[in-house]
Amino acid sequence: MLLRTKSNYLIGGPRPEFGVTAVIGRDVVVAKTLVIVGAGPGLGMGVARAFGRQDFQVGLIARSEDRLAALVDELTGLGITAAAFPADIRDRDALADALARAGEVLGPVDVLEYSPSPTGPITHAAQTTVTSAAAQFELHVLGAVAAVGQVLPQMRARGEGTLLLTTGVSSTIAAPFLANVGLAMAALRNWAHALHAELGPQGIHAATVTIASGVIPGDEVADPDAIGARYYSLYQRPDRAEEVIGDLEAFRALVAERADGHG
Repeated sequence: MLLRTKSNYLIGGPRPEFGVTAVIGRDVVVAKTLVIVGAGPGLGMGVARAFGRQDFQVGLIARSEDRLAALVDELTGLGITAAAFPADIRDRDALADALARAGEVLGPVDVLEYSPSPTGPITHAAQTTVTSAAAQFELHVLGAVAAVGQVLPQMRARGEGTLLLTTGVSSTIAAPFLANVGLAMAALRNWAHALHAELGPQGIHAATVTIASGVIPGDEVADPDAIGARYYSLYQRPDRAEEVIGDLEAFRALVAERADGHG
């Protein structure tokens, strides 16, 4: 576990403590916690900064301990309390343990954001095999199911919480050149909508974010901070089941162009 805190994290306290933003008189203000599964320097950090600026503590889960250390240091430099919990997302036990440790260190997870980057071969539709489909399903769907399963019981007990599950544009628009990824993404999107319908009456907000663009620093829509702001806006709207970032029609046109042999 890697841990960093801002020096004045506990107002009026003798030392920094996780889980408490301020002590004012007799009132204790408890910080909210965001945990990002699949944290990276692009989208993940955009989300981390957006929530951190709203006084969320941030937990980061990914496989590379060195990369996580750099991300934690970057957040700390911005005055955001952050902790890292290295784990291979494909290892269900390791992922569950990382989320449990995040809860122990930072307090109950208020917002879970799931966004691992696709890894492994990406196959065309007719070349998709059981192996290539299962690899993407393992990462995007079963990983999400494992992560949600770890944090959902406490959310249900509290009667509140947010689950933000990230998918790509192939979850919505069938793209022959992204076939095995699209299989998994479409399943994850479907499950997110089902969770939204089932958990909403229990006070838990489940939603999906469909990324229909690259992550492009400096772009008005696709800059990591612009994307992070959209995630935070979705968090504030528990009635909403989906946020689409990017241009679906532009991607639909690209798919059609490739199908005509021009791509």
